[in-house]
Amino acid sequence: MREAAFVKRNTDKWADIERNPTRDPDELTARYVELTDDLSYARTFYPDSNVTRYLNGLAAQMHRGLMQNKREERGRFASFWTNELPTLFYHSQRTLAVSAAFFIIACLIGWVSAINDPTFVRLILGDEYVNMTLENIRKGNPLGVYGGSDQATMFFQITLNNIGVSLRAFVAGVVASVGTLVMLFYNGVMLGAFQAFFYERGLLTESILKIWIHGTLEISAIVIAGAAGLTMGNSLLFPGTLPRLESFKRGAKQGLKIAVGLVPIFIMAGFLESFVTRMTLPPAVSLLIIGTSAAFIIWYFIVYPIQLNRARQRA
Repeated sequence: MREAAFVKRNTDKWADIERNPTRDPDELTARYVELTDDLSYARTFYPDSNVTRYLNGLAAQMHRGLMQNKREERGRFASFWTNELPTLFYHSQRTLAVSAAFFIIACLIGWVSAINDPTFVRLILGDEYVNMTLENIRKGNPLGVYGGSDQATMFFQITLNNIGVSLRAFVAGVVASVGTLVMLFYNGVMLGAFQAFFYERGLLTESILKIWIHGTLEISAIVIAGAAGLTMGNSLLFPGTLPRLESFKRGAKQGLKIAVGLVPIFIMAGFLESFVTRMTLPPAVSLLIIGTSAAFIIWYFIVYPIQLNRARQRA
């Protein structure tokens, strides 16, 4: 690569490292590894150039920062939720948008397919579930499935299942992101078909007020888990200036942190589905729970990471 092309390709990254210093040990280490890779490349192909001297000085500065920012266990838990995880979400905004867009398109496909093909819902949801729901509708309790099990047992089963879905969506990203997209597509089609099933029977509003009490957190977390899988998969597809294996290691680590960060969301969603969704609540109360859940997701995963990044830039 010509020196001018090398500089043009990496100038923005180097400028960002200088303008936006970080004290986060993981982020600092990741930056240092990437910068030293660039320095090694420059030393090999442009040993006497200004860019090599510049990178050498920048790497030395970051090395001092590493020595001054040794990992401290005290406060590590709080720092993960207030700093490290939001920082990951800030840098994963584009991936999160792709995951959400893909999921929404899948929902629309599921909806349209269910409306136009009466057998599609049975294909996606299964005969047993459809027949049970039709029987509940006949009895005047269309969403009676949520009150049919012991609350504590239901909580553990749902929570473990949702966490399993999240981890599978993440792990599926190892297949160059394709596995994650397949899982997002399947879950999106299933949701779209599910809601269309109730729409055709004039029960859409009732189903939304009931299902989305827990579904707001649950579905949002699945989409975010999809972003975790895409983060790992894209690290294989688009390694940038890093060796592909090193890029994959970094992507896998970042994606795993996102997936682990969703565990409390799934626990809360499981609690709501097991203990609250089964209750007959006034529409205003249901809307309050749904709105509060949506506001939290938007704030923690989108707004707060942006605010945190802006605060660092001003510091």
